[in-house]
Amino acid sequence: MNWIILIIAGLFEVAFASCLEKAKISNGISVYWWYAGFFVSLTISMLLLMKAVQTLPIGTAYAVWTGIGAVGTVLMGIFVFRDPVSFWKMFFIITLIASIIGLKYVSH
Repeated sequence: MNWIILIIAGLFEVAFASCLEKAKISNGISVYWWYAGFFVSLTISMLLLMKAVQTLPIGTAYAVWTGIGAVGTVLMGIFVFRDPVSFWKMFFIITLIASIIGLKYVSH
């Protein structure tokens, strides 16, 4: 169950990073709504991470959490914010995903 909590925490990390990007490209009052979304997502992500590390090793949990956030944020950048795609960007995203999966399988 704590692996599921950790994955959800990682998805909220993607959400808070995406809120920062949306705030950057917004103007007027909507900027503050995106910053509010950032703080809410950040808080939820941290609380879920705290819950997950109660039974998972901190090193593994933190690496998986940041990995999910990194992969998810890059994918959000590509598919939502139209960031450029390159062979090497995708190559390293795939190696990061493989590393996250590997850490999950070698953790007790």
